[in-house]
Amino acid sequence: MRSRWKRLRYHLEWIGLLLAVRLIPLLPRWACFHVAQMLGAVISIFDRHGYRVALNNLEVAFGNQFPIHKRRRIARQSFQHFAWTMVDLLWSPRLTQQNLSRFIEFQNLEEIAPGAGAARSAIIACYHYSNFEWLSLAGGFLDLKGTILSQEFKNSLLDPIFNKLRKQSGHELIPRKGGLVRLYKVLQRKGRTALLVDLTVPPGKGTVVIDCFRLKTSVTSAHAWLHERTGAPIIPAHCDPLPDGRYRVTFHRKIDNTAGMTHQQIAQACWNSFEPYVRRNPAPWLWMYKHWRYRPANADQPYPFYAHVSRRFEEILLRDQGSSVEGTSGVESPSFE
Repeated sequence: MRSRWKRLRYHLEWIGLLLAVRLIPLLPRWACFHVAQMLGAVISIFDRHGYRVALNNLEVAFGNQFPIHKRRRIARQSFQHFAWTMVDLLWSPRLTQQNLSRFIEFQNLEEIAPGAGAARSAIIACYHYSNFEWLSLAGGFLDLKGTILSQEFKNSLLDPIFNKLRKQSGHELIPRKGGLVRLYKVLQRKGRTALLVDLTVPPGKGTVVIDCFRLKTSVTSAHAWLHERTGAPIIPAHCDPLPDGRYRVTFHRKIDNTAGMTHQQIAQACWNSFEPYVRRNPAPWLWMYKHWRYRPANADQPYPFYAHVSRRFEEILLRDQGSSVEGTSGVESPSFE
C-alpha cells in the first residue's frame, strides 16, 4: 500500500511539474515574484520542521544579534528566496543571451573572462544563495559553458525536466556516480566546471571540516582536489537579489597562493570569501537546511538541536587540524560514488 501511494505521489509530482513548466513561462516576471512570495510563505507555515531548523540555525549562527521576530522574518524570507529561485528556473526558457542584461548584472567578470589555454580552465565554487540556478544559466550565456554534476531527485521522473532547464544555456550535465573522474578529464582538457560547495556532506572520503559561522561543518573537498590535480583556478561566485527584481552575479577573487595549502585550508578560503555576504544579508541562504549535522564531542558553543556527535567527524576534524599544522593535505581523493 505504501509503495503504491509513493508511485502515485511521484506521478502527481511529475504531472504538476509538467504543468508548471508550461504555465510559468507565460507569466510576466512581476507575477512570478508574487507567486514565489506567496508559495514560500505558505511552505514556511506548513513545513514546521524546516522552519524550526531555520530558526535554530539563525540563533546559533548569529547569537543575540537578531531578536526572535527578526529571526522569524529571515526564516520566512529564506523560504521565499528559494521558491523564487525555483519559479525563476521554470520561467528561464524566456531567458536568452540577448535579454540577459535586463535581468542580471555582473561584478568582477574579469576574474572569469574567457581566455586561451590554461586561462580557459576554471573551477567555479558556488553557493546556495539567492538564484544559484540563474548564476549557472548566466555562465552558459556568457560563453562560460562547463560540465556540471547533476543531483538526482528521489523522484527520478523529475530529472529529465530539470536537466533540460539547466542545460538550456549550453552546459553539460553528468551524473554524480563517477563524476569526479569526468570532471578531472574536463579540466585536463582546459574545460570548466562548477560545484556547489556549501552543503553538509557525511564525513568520510573526500570531506574536510571547516569553520562556518564559528561552527564546525563537514563539506566536500572536491574543488580543492581538482585544483591540486589540474592547476585550474578556483573562483568562488554567488548571486545577490537586487531590489528591482533583478540579480547581481559576483565573481570573487581567485583563491591564490594555494601551494602548500591543505584541502581544508582551500575549502576554508572559499567559504571565507562568501560568509561576509551572508552576514550582511542572511535571508537568501538556505537556512532551513541542516548545515551543522555534526558537532565536536567537546563543543565549546551551542550547536543546532539536530546536530550529533560522530566518530568519523571527530577523526576528520583531528586530521585536518594536524594537517593544517604540518602544511600537507592528508586527504584522500574525493568520491561521489
